[in-house]
Amino acid sequence: MSDRLQQTLARIFVILALCCAITPPLHAEDKTQQAIFAGGCFWCMEPPFDALEGVISTTSGYIGGTVAEPTYKQVSSGTTGHTEALKIIYDPEKITYEKLLATFWENIDPVDLGGQFCDRGSQYRSEIFYSSDQQRDLAKKSKQQLDASDVLPAPVQTAVSAASAFYPAEDYHQNYYQKNPKRYKFYSWNCGRKQRLLLLWGKPYDQH
Repeated sequence: MSDRLQQTLARIFVILALCCAITPPLHAEDKTQQAIFAGGCFWCMEPPFDALEGVISTTSGYIGGTVAEPTYKQVSSGTTGHTEALKIIYDPEKITYEKLLATFWENIDPVDLGGQFCDRGSQYRSEIFYSSDQQRDLAKKSKQQLDASDVLPAPVQTAVSAASAFYPAEDYHQNYYQKNPKRYKFYSWNCGRKQRLLLLWGKPYDQH
């Protein structure tokens, strides 16, 4: 082999090595997981989860119904079968699903079968939507433990269901408590959420 050919091959090997070193994997493993909870008005469900370390994002939306791509007007009419819900993307290495469940329970009224607080109807029902067998088992166990604890004045009415299609709500609903803090606080107080949570759990809503 000539010296020139050896030098050419050496250059090619160097270039290939550099390309492999700087090219990221085509399919990087995504270690995040999702949790979906319905707890009445999704505006009020965002703040407690956004405050948790390990939660990457929250998205308000609709789930559990029969109409594809429903609008807020359709869902709020109570005719589509959907309920307002929150999809949470989280890092399981920083926060557990059990912690998310505990936060969920303490920010809803689990004994209310007809809606949540001032918001009435199935479109405001509380529900846990699991995305895996493990989430299903943990959610059912958590519900059973809550019932057995006798902390609440009546049996837990919150359903545990397999997640179906989740549809993000309109942009103006996302992070509403940040975009419209005065209107959000006015609504939350007048809807009775803070007062009811204080009665049920013994601590004010803004400390959750």
